[in-house]
Formats: sequence, C-alpha cells, structure tokens
Amino acid sequence: MSKSLIIYFSRADENYSVGYIDKGNTEYVAEFVQELTGADMFKVEPAVPYAADYKTCIEEAKKRVGNAPIKEKLTDISAYDTIYVMSPIYWGTYAPEVETALEGLDFSNKRVRVISTHEGSGLASMPRDVKKMCKGATVDAKGLAIKGSQAKNARKTVEGWL
Repeated sequence: MSKSLIIYFSRADENYSVGYIDKGNTEYVAEFVQELTGADMFKVEPAVPYAADYKTCIEEAKKRVGNAPIKEKLTDISAYDTIYVMSPIYWGTYAPEVETALEGLDFSNKRVRVISTHEGSGLASMPRDVKKMCKGATVDAKGLAIKGSQAKNARKTVEGWL
C-alpha cells in the first residue's frame, strides 16, 4: 500500500489580497489533501517567525533566501512513496524555508506532486525548483495552483486534481 507525505509551508497573519487570517492559505489546501488521501503532514515552520504585517514579512523573507533555518527538519522519508510539496509563491517560487526542509532528503524513486497558493503567479517556477531539490524523484509535470483568496473553498478543485 502506498503511503504519502505532505511537506508544506503556510503563514497566517496578514496575507496579500486576503488581509489578516488565523490560518495560512496553504494550510487549508494541505488539510484538503490530507482528508482526501490520508497522507501524513509535516508543517515547515521558520526558526524565527515572520512579522505579522505583510510588508515587513516580505522584506524578512527576501533576506532568508538561501539561509532559512526551520524549527524542525525531516531526516527520513523512506516510508513514503508520494510526497506533496506545498507553498505560497514567494518571488516566483516556494518560500525559502521549503528549500531548507527539502535539503538532504533522499527522493530516490519517489513521486513528487507540487501545489502552490498565489494571487496571480500560478505555479511560477516552483515545479522546476522542486525538481532540482528532489533529485531521483519523478516530479509530476502538472502541479496545482490555487489562488490564496480561494483556498478555503478549494476542496473540490483539490479533489479533481488528485
């Protein structure tokens, strides 16, 4: 029997286009994937939380590209066949913390599926960048992009994609 894992980054507080939210848009979508697939979940959390306001957050995130420490790191994904990598789009790709989470993991013979939340960027270069990080994996050519402002109500969209 195939086992799946969701690796996701999501941020609450002030988000572009949706204002202040208690739960990040990507987290809603990750929960739909979990409900529909039974996958385990791993939430990528920054070692130092971002500021609550959007403008300060994006400035902080720019400084973390290439050096984004996280609270906890996965070390072994050998029990999983399918990995969902999920993130909001930050400057054309996933959040910097996602790269930190993926570094050093053995993706040999894994299937990787990519999901983004965004407000106009679609998947951007996230599938290509995930493919670079997940050496040895088969990264699905068709990812799923969901507008953050529609994330709370995207269960049917997720179900159709799965």
